[in-house]
Amino acid sequence: MKRWTQINNFPIRYKLISHFLLISILPIICLGLFISWTVERVMEEQVTDNTLQLIDKVNESFEFYISNLQSYSYMIANNEDVAGFIGSSDRPVDSTDNRYDIQRFLRTFTTVSPEVAGIMVVNSDGEYVSNELYAPSIMDLTKTSWYTAAVKNNGIFKVIGRPDGRRLHSIVDYTNEDVVTVVRAVVDPFTDELYGVVLMDLKLRVIAEEVQDVTLGKSGYLMVMDDNGQNIFQPNQPIVTDVPLDWIGSSQSGDFSKVIDGEKTQFIYQRSPFVNWITMAVFPAEETVFGLKEINFYLVAFIFIIMLFGIPVSYFLSYSISKPIVQLVSFMRKAEHGDFKVRYQEKREDEIGLLGRSFNTMVRKINQLMHLTERQERQKRDAEFRSLQANINPHFLYNTLDTIQWMARKQKANDVAEVVASLAKLFRIGLSKGRDYISLYEELDHIDSYLKIQKTRYRDKLHYYIDVDESIKRIPVLKFILQPIVENAIYHGIKERRGAGHIEILAKEREGFLWIQIRDDGKGMSQAQLNEMRAALTAAVDRTENPEETRNKKGYGILNVQARIKLTHGECFGLEMNSEENAGTTVSILLPINLSTDEEDNHE
Repeated sequence: MKRWTQINNFPIRYKLISHFLLISILPIICLGLFISWTVERVMEEQVTDNTLQLIDKVNESFEFYISNLQSYSYMIANNEDVAGFIGSSDRPVDSTDNRYDIQRFLRTFTTVSPEVAGIMVVNSDGEYVSNELYAPSIMDLTKTSWYTAAVKNNGIFKVIGRPDGRRLHSIVDYTNEDVVTVVRAVVDPFTDELYGVVLMDLKLRVIAEEVQDVTLGKSGYLMVMDDNGQNIFQPNQPIVTDVPLDWIGSSQSGDFSKVIDGEKTQFIYQRSPFVNWITMAVFPAEETVFGLKEINFYLVAFIFIIMLFGIPVSYFLSYSISKPIVQLVSFMRKAEHGDFKVRYQEKREDEIGLLGRSFNTMVRKINQLMHLTERQERQKRDAEFRSLQANINPHFLYNTLDTIQWMARKQKANDVAEVVASLAKLFRIGLSKGRDYISLYEELDHIDSYLKIQKTRYRDKLHYYIDVDESIKRIPVLKFILQPIVENAIYHGIKERRGAGHIEILAKEREGFLWIQIRDDGKGMSQAQLNEMRAALTAAVDRTENPEETRNKKGYGILNVQARIKLTHGECFGLEMNSEENAGTTVSILLPINLSTDEEDNHE
């Protein structure tokens, strides 16, 4: 809170400069950061998507070649000569002729498909026939790793990649580093009897041609790994020679980055679902953000230019706004010290000009009000003197009535004495030392005196009954709230009916509030009259503000009581009226019991 207080103490010029800088430079900086972040994210997504598309195309080529080899392995295994050699057919085989026919048959595949480096067929005894490959005579081919792997795969085509200890040689001098090996065991589908294995070599040159055609930036490249993490292909001078499988995990595709030799390197990979090889793109991360650096350079240059022009412009604008305000402050300080002749002279049509003209009007009215206040003070002193003289009359009248009462009792005129006593009591309670609040007991005593006077006039036509709990008699209430209601009950209720009438006044404490009810059995009101009266009670405050319009209308006294209660205690208190024609009227008053401090002070 202290920090904000210190900020509020700064001159308005500095606040405006800070405001202009914040609304101009800060959003631009935020926008630049957002653009940089968005462009970087979009570029990374595009690089990843484009690289994955390239990898997908390469994998499609791999799968095409491997799929051809798979078809060739089935064709070779189902050939009659091959079947006779490996013993999967009952046809008698001439060993020499059979080998020659098999070699010629195998040679057709290498002729039609130049990507095939060599084919070898090995039977269960370890004997083999090949068009391009040969093995040492002392070597048992059934013990080799690739033969064992084919047998374990139970007749299903398998890509081995580069098996260790293959020990096969090619007539055209293909080494194990130049080919990828695939195998398939030939088994009886019903008895699972093993007849032999078909081995085929795919030239690695085919894979290299597919991968080398793909360029990723300046130094990025594609590499191929088998499912064991062994490199199938990678270019010369790679960024990383071996990629551990734990970097990749088990997901089919994805991307990650590693710091290699102090440089952040990006890896994007995808597994081939058919071959289960991993084709991976490797490239320095800086090559992907080269374009981003250029964008960031232009953003920084743009922000610098905005700041270069924004600071002088913000200073000029803040000065043009703060100067007339500072001038107004100076005028206000002069007015504060009593100089009400000062005026704002600059002609402007903006808010500052309006404020200046308002300041002139304010100073002029303050000057007028000061003269008016001086005149009213003199008038107030005169009125207080006249009021002191006027208060002598009611006291004199009250004392005179008391003397008349004493003389009437001396002359045995008790009825006259009682009426005069009631009238004197009315004056005494009415004066009540100028208080606005009197006790409920005094208010009921006042209404009892009033009813006694009316009883003297109407005699047997008027009967009344007052019932109040002893516990609430000392509760202070507003003065003169019952007399207008009782007067209305007499003149518009009891007086208008035939025969004797009754007025009943009840006062109780109900749910923490003071509840007073005035009920008569007079003429009552029609429903239309009751609705009109209820509407008047609802708008009593507004109606009593224009007394000249409502003073002569029916119910003005009751409206005055309602307005006094609501203005003093609030909208939830006041009068509620119910009436039935030729049956009587009931008025209920709801008042608070616990008065506010101001009310208690008035009561005291």
